[in-house]
Amino acid sequence: MRAPGTHSTARGAVDPTLAPRAKRVGRVRGNEAGLTKRQLLPATTVFRSRELRRNAGPVENVLKAELRRGLPAARFRHQVPFGPYHADFCSHTARLIVEVDDATHADRRDRDAARTDFLSGEGYRVLRFWNNDVMSNIEGVMAEIARNLPSELRGSFA
Repeated sequence: MRAPGTHSTARGAVDPTLAPRAKRVGRVRGNEAGLTKRQLLPATTVFRSRELRRNAGPVENVLKAELRRGLPAARFRHQVPFGPYHADFCSHTARLIVEVDDATHADRRDRDAARTDFLSGEGYRVLRFWNNDVMSNIEGVMAEIARNLPSELRGSFA
């Protein structure tokens, strides 16, 4: 016997996607169907993220190692998709994005501004550093990132 309001498939099994949803209580993840933002992304976005991580340049690799070593509590992730963009580094816990820009970004200030506006609209603060700053002054870059983190996530930079 089926529960009221459910529908059976051709084989007689109950299809849970057609059954009425129970009221969700407490901290709820995802939309009404229970899907998170990541699950709603096109599959190509995930493949693009992986490709960007695999083909990271030396500057991103240096910063990634320093973030993991110096600020482990912030749990920065590398090449995180946000809508049509990928953030170089993102700490969801701190709602902070770190972008590393090369010389080509000097010519694309309007696109970078639109990108920053989008990411800010998602509730994240965006910090931008030039490649040469990361390579020549990694301590200063890490100190600036730490200043923008909540005190409990700063670790040795507190």
